[in-house]
Amino acid sequence: MEHITSTPTVKAPAERFTGDVCLNLIEAPAEPARLAVGLVRFTPGARTNWHSHVNGQILYITDGVGLVGTRDGNVVRAGAGETFKCPAGEEHWHGATDTNLMAHIAIVVGDDSGDGTTWLEPVTDEQYVAALATVEG
Repeated sequence: MEHITSTPTVKAPAERFTGDVCLNLIEAPAEPARLAVGLVRFTPGARTNWHSHVNGQILYITDGVGLVGTRDGNVVRAGAGETFKCPAGEEHWHGATDTNLMAHIAIVVGDDSGDGTTWLEPVTDEQYVAALATVEG
């Protein structure tokens, strides 16, 4: 058994996120499992860029209210205690609503290159506002 007492909180990289996002890495991908786990905290309006995962992703919402959206326009409201499974290769994004913070535990199984995430362009303000309208309407 290995007891890890804490990991430092770091600011998530601006080239992958819009707004203020903080990350605590829980597990880095390593042989043989290649499991990557992180606690990610989004301030109101903050969100990921569009991205996909070679082996999919599981998001467990720990606090607040957020959104999870896919390229086909499907957007769901995400609340504490809910779990979302994004299939392998599906381009998606996630983040806080405009009025609430949101925190989640992100779980991925990587590949030989690392965590298996392909980062794409930012979610535009127009896309984000349309997503908010979808879940509020």
